[in-house]
Amino acid sequence: MIRTASYTNIGGRNCNEDSVVVRASGDGVIALVADGLGGHGGGDIASRKAVEIISGGWSGKVDLDKLCNDIQTANAEILRLQTPSCRMKSTITAVSHSDGKCVWAHCGDSRIYRFHNNVLEFQTLDHSASQLAVYLGQITPAEIRFHEDRSRIIRALGQEEELKIDTGSLDLIAGDKYAFLLCSDGFWEYVLEDEMEYDLKRSSTPGEWIRRMRRRLKARIPSDNDNNTAAAVWIY
Repeated sequence: MIRTASYTNIGGRNCNEDSVVVRASGDGVIALVADGLGGHGGGDIASRKAVEIISGGWSGKVDLDKLCNDIQTANAEILRLQTPSCRMKSTITAVSHSDGKCVWAHCGDSRIYRFHNNVLEFQTLDHSASQLAVYLGQITPAEIRFHEDRSRIIRALGQEEELKIDTGSLDLIAGDKYAFLLCSDGFWEYVLEDEMEYDLKRSSTPGEWIRRMRRRLKARIPSDNDNNTAAAVWIY
């Protein structure tokens, strides 16, 4: 069984540069969250193009090579749309499932979290200057959230012609429950990993899970907070 939920919110900004798409077909599903980089102009266009191209290329079956090729196609299209005054860029997170197998890919600082039987067992690592500071031992992973270099993204769609994409795959155990959370930084900055897990254990649907986490976010955000977006996929 596959159940999904998603939302996107403009936050305290004038424009929502986040985009989200969730598509299901038979026993397959693809979920995408993209976050346009606001400092470069056209972030809303870049994120929308990314999810449109990648979801449009999905066949309903798991194919990691095809997923990566579609991300490269989105990257090329974003580069084509750039002008000297509008260097649009976007992050991307993608999770695809069918026939008992999941694959995922990401680029930038939007994140994918994977929970197995309600326990967090994996999360992607950001392509950011703050994540590099963790590698160098200068800060802890928890300090990424409000680090001074949080806005410095070192890998994104629209940045290079040959995009390096981080990927992963997993054969699911029949009868077990898997929950995937894809989210932009405007979401995960204000919801801690142990809170994601806590709320998952107390939720009966993906929609309820997102609502519980959004309540935490709303209690913490400043008036000028970033766009925030999440997609949840449950497989069991």
